[in-house]
Amino acid sequence: MPDISQIISDYGPWAIFVLVLLEDFGIPVPGETALISAALLASQGKLPIELLLPAAWLGAVIGDNIGYAIGRFGGRRVVVRYGGRIGVTEARLARIERFFQRRGGAIVIIARFFVGLRQLNGIVAGIACMAAPRFALYNAIGAALWVSAWGFGTYWFGKHFEQALEHFGPIGLYSAAGVAALLVTIYLIWRFLYRGRAHDSNNS
Repeated sequence: MPDISQIISDYGPWAIFVLVLLEDFGIPVPGETALISAALLASQGKLPIELLLPAAWLGAVIGDNIGYAIGRFGGRRVVVRYGGRIGVTEARLARIERFFQRRGGAIVIIARFFVGLRQLNGIVAGIACMAAPRFALYNAIGAALWVSAWGFGTYWFGKHFEQALEHFGPIGLYSAAGVAALLVTIYLIWRFLYRGRAHDSNNS
């Protein structure tokens, strides 16, 4: 496709709305990359952030709801008819439905942050017959968190990066990033070992 930065420069928030909407019901366009690029441009004063963030949120919500409708009103029949060829039987589909009934809200929110899952999220929720009002609610929440992280987060970083670089210098920033990464790694290792000990004690 044409250079994404040029598309964003030409069409602004409308480009983000369309790209995110298309990505969110399965069309392979770089919606997340477009949002990050646009947020960086906004941090330089080249795009209005107050229009960019709502446009991205609306695109994400509408796109996933389109995916949900595809899954709910057409996808299930296709899966039941042809799913056996790739190992998706009716029994497995029933397990997916039960899983979505229990954990559907969390899945819809978390899947938003992973490439592949984000594109299939709504379609799978529709196929699993997740209640439409419940999906709409968690979809809106997930979209807001995603836009906050990649849209506003990138915008804030772009605004303050040069100031931080002047104040701390590149060595200070790299050191802070290294310490943060080390702390996160230690926490994840601790959680893994803690859960392992808890699982062993429950089985003993």
